This record gives sequence, C-alpha cells and structure tokens, in this order.
Amino acid sequence: TGGAPRGVVQHHGAILCNVDGAAHILANDFGWDEEVFLSFLPLSHAYEHTGGQYLPIGMGAQIFYAEGLEKLASNIEEVRPTLMVVVPRLFEVLRTRIMKQVEKQGRVANYLMGRALAIGERQAQGRGRLLDRPMDFLLEKSLRPKIRLRFGGRIKAMVSGGAPLNPDVGVFFEAMGLTMLQGYGQTEAGPVISCNRPAAGIKMDTVGPPMKGVEVRIAEDGEILVRGELVMHGYWHNPAETARAIQDGWLHTGDIGHLDANGRIVITDRKKDMIVNDKGDNVSPQKVEGMLTLQPEIAQAMVSGDKRPYLVGLIVPDAEWAVEWAREQDEKFDVATLQGLPAFRNAIRDAVDRVNRDLSVIEKVRQFTFADEAFSIENGEMTPSLKIRRHKIRERYGARIDALYKA
Repeated sequence: TGGAPRGVVQHHGAILCNVDGAAHILANDFGWDEEVFLSFLPLSHAYEHTGGQYLPIGMGAQIFYAEGLEKLASNIEEVRPTLMVVVPRLFEVLRTRIMKQVEKQGRVANYLMGRALAIGERQAQGRGRLLDRPMDFLLEKSLRPKIRLRFGGRIKAMVSGGAPLNPDVGVFFEAMGLTMLQGYGQTEAGPVISCNRPAAGIKMDTVGPPMKGVEVRIAEDGEILVRGELVMHGYWHNPAETARAIQDGWLHTGDIGHLDANGRIVITDRKKDMIVNDKGDNVSPQKVEGMLTLQPEIAQAMVSGDKRPYLVGLIVPDAEWAVEWAREQDEKFDVATLQGLPAFRNAIRDAVDRVNRDLSVIEKVRQFTFADEAFSIENGEMTPSLKIRRHKIRERYGARIDALYKA
C-alpha cells in the first residue's frame, strides 16, 4: 500500500502493464528516441509515479524535476523536454499566460492567434477545409514556432491526466502546433486506463481508446468498468470496499461515460460529483466549472446545486485581471474591498453571463459569491493533482453558498 486514496494495494503487474501500454503508444505513434521528461507533480501521486517516473525509467529517458509553478516556464525552456505529463489545471494556467502575452504584442499577433484558434476549432470538429491551408502555412512560419519555443522547441507530446481537460484548452494547444494527449485513469488501475493517440485519431472530447492489455465496458447505468492486469488487488484491510469496487474481475470506476464509434472513451462525469437538482435533472459540475475558468476574469470556480432549484457558484477572481481592473478604475488593489464594489461584481457577472449563454437552462449559474482566497493544496482545498476538494470547500463556505438561495 502506498499514499494512494483509501489505501490501494498496488502491485508490480499493474505498474508494468501501465508502463508497457504507455511505451507502446510512444514507440508506435511518436518514435522511441533520447527522451527527456520534465516532472512537475508530486511523486506520491499515482499518475506522476507511473507516468513521470516508472515510464521514463523503463524507456531509459532522462527526468528533470521542476522547481515549482512559478519557475515552470523557465524550467521548460532550460530543460527542453520531449514529453510532459501534467494536469489540466496547469494547461489552463499556461494557456492564459500565452494568450495574455500575445494580446500585448499588437494587432498582427492577435489576428494570427484568432485565425489559429478558428482553424483549430474546425479541425477538432472534423471540418477542416482547403481554404485554411495558406493561413495554416503562414502560422507554421510565424506564430506556432514562437509558441513551441516557449516549450523548449522539441516537445513530441504533452499528456494531460488526473482530472478532466476542457476540450477548448486541448484545441488551443493543438492550434498552437503542440500535440496534446488526454489520458484517463485512477489509482485503482495503475493508474492509466486509456489515452488519446494519433493512430486512433485525437479527439479532444474523448480520453482515447483503452491502452494495450486493458478491457473496458459500459454498465447499464453508464458506469465505466475496467478489467486487466492493471486493476488493483484491493483496498488495504478493507474487504467490504474491495468487494464493492471489484465485481467479477471488473473494476467499477465510479465514472460515467460511453464509447464512441471509434472505441474511444467519453467521460461525462463522476457518479459522486454529479449534481441532481430538485427536479431530478443531472448536471455535470466539472463542465460548468471548466467553462467558467476559461474566462479571463475567473481563476477558479466551484458550482453547487444538489437538491436545489438552480446552480450557484463560488468564484475566485483572476489576480492579474483584478490588478489591471483596479488600476483602470483607479481603485486600490485589495481583494476584500474590490469584491464589495458593485462595479467589480458586475464585471464578474458579465463573465458568468458569457458562459451562461452557452449552457442549457438547468446548467446556468444564477447567483454567485466570492471565495476569501484561492483554492490551494496548502489550505486543503485542492488535491496534489490540482483538483478542487468539494467537501472541504463546502465546509468553509457552505453558509455563504446557501445564502445565495435566499437572495
């Protein structure tokens, strides 16, 4: 047993199954060469343990260790990795930084960025067209090489896992000429179950086909079931929980999804995270939260609404945007003071309304309130893989969230 959630009894076969499956993708889809990994996540996390340590060791690759989030950009340029295994939140941060830097470079750079994103979106939807080829060629000679240089200039692929990746974030990096592979798994399965790969056709709203040696089927209620050498032996000294999780050799993942026509897994949500409103409608909180945090005004968000008539949100404004807003409005930058200003709240409201326009009636965020500080590992409100810990956030802000239904 390791530091995994609920004391997962991990075994050598599961780890080797994962390493073999991942190495198979790298060798067949990208070529096996002198690989360089940049490790960012804690090695105590199963995803990094396997993907960032055992995999490169198995491949005879080099591993460099990042000095922290604030030095990550410079570490990337220094190390020039060929592969990076990180979590969606990090890609969201990098996307925001790149877009802000491009915005400051004038009209031409912004025009090229807009065209790159438009082409990327069409290609992601399978609507690529011949008319895009001249612009695509221009982007390959202008914008994209500059973006790739910020990642060291020799990245083969960036692998996202540990939490759902917003498809818009994946499309952004693909549009910038960087190959993005979204994987899926959990500690109970080694942890990698599937991964996107060029040979199977990369589609950003999927997590790819099952890896080599992995069987997947969908239960009647939509739950994803997994079988193979990668499945754990059980939970440490917890036979009841083990019997619930593994039935007839199939691991019940607790994730809801389906297989598309090409055998790629599409995940819609976690069973336990699904919000069921007072009318019995199911709402995916991760989808809504992902859309909110793509807005430049919003750094983090958690939505709530279980057994309630509508969704409400807890918002952490983006610090850089807030500083700039305060400067433009000639206001002193103080988080608590700004959050009390009607004009500041209206600016955040505009961001929420932009998201609401693309959501169904039951998904719309009708009211919101502010968090006192960012969700972080240090305050216990994020996991080491940068997923929000909903129960911890509710413990702290439950009364504030409930008050939104009385407004």
